[in-house]
Amino acid sequence: MDVRAFYQKVRQVAETIAETYAVVISLSTPDGGREGIASEVARTLAALLVVEGKARLATAEEARQYRDRAAESKTVADQLAAASRMQITVLSDADFRALKGGKKG
Repeated sequence: MDVRAFYQKVRQVAETIAETYAVVISLSTPDGGREGIASEVARTLAALLVVEGKARLATAEEARQYRDRAAESKTVADQLAAASRMQITVLSDADFRALKGGKKG
């Protein structure tokens, strides 16, 4: 394999990718690669995976669905993180009244 030609092809494919980060869909490979796994990777890595035959570029619809799922997952993770940071203090009636300013025995 001519390394110079290989990387020239990678550069050519990278130039056709419009986004900085592209969504790729994995292809089945002899070394155990599973087909159909979507990932968002840098343009040059996407081009390398395409040229090596390990992935294909996602269609616009597949990319939109992937990014929608990723945004949903991030929202859920952020909500769980916020819930874990929430602090609760239990006060007795006397302590609550003392905080309000009206002390009743």
